[in-house]
Amino acid sequence: MNFHDLHRPGDPLVLPNAWDYGSAAFLAAHGFPAIGTTSLGVAAVHGRPDAAGATRAETIELAEAISGLGVLVTVDVEGGFSDDPAEVSDLVAGLAALGVAGVNLEDGRPDGTLRPIGLHQRIIEAARGHGVFVNARTDTCWLRTGDTRERVRAYVHADGIFVPGLSDPDEIAEVAASTPLPLNVLYQPGGPSLARLAEAGVARVSTGSLLYRASLRAALATVLAVRDEPAPRMPTYAEIADSLPR
Repeated sequence: MNFHDLHRPGDPLVLPNAWDYGSAAFLAAHGFPAIGTTSLGVAAVHGRPDAAGATRAETIELAEAISGLGVLVTVDVEGGFSDDPAEVSDLVAGLAALGVAGVNLEDGRPDGTLRPIGLHQRIIEAARGHGVFVNARTDTCWLRTGDTRERVRAYVHADGIFVPGLSDPDEIAEVAASTPLPLNVLYQPGGPSLARLAEAGVARVSTGSLLYRASLRAALATVLAVRDEPAPRMPTYAEIADSLPR
């Protein structure tokens, strides 16, 4: 089965996101047919800022390392690490040569704005044609700016659409019904269950930075238990991102 075939509205692919070789190998050994990478996790491992285009080399290195694990791999390449479509095309071509099955391309920028629609359309087009599944991510909900439906319509030439931060089941169902592309959402603890997301027509559920943050919580809980102290809460994305160099 190819990567595209795993995206079934109503029977979503659960995609865990790894941050290094060890986490990817562990997930692959537990039966997940595909795994993704998390840009926050990769950035944190290497002491780099997330979503700032600072981890291109590290992302490629991880993709190469985990491409032989026997599972399909999709790579979070932030915004393509460039606003130049030709450079994004070269990046995706290189990842395809490593055997990568997909990439995420986001329109959010580090300053909290969105990449202009026309430019992101050209970035998506540049990434296509290399045999990988191009998942067009719009950060309208994540950054609370822009028009989600406008962006979903504009990116229809991608292979999938990803709207992190979209959490209301009715709104999710409306977005899923508005596009022919398989819809990807981010799993949020305390949010809609997998069954409810399936009912809404979701085709892919990603964990994003959740597993990395959960691993930090578990590590801290373990050492605090040695001192008979209570377990901590889960750190947020913002707390981890704020701890990284800028």
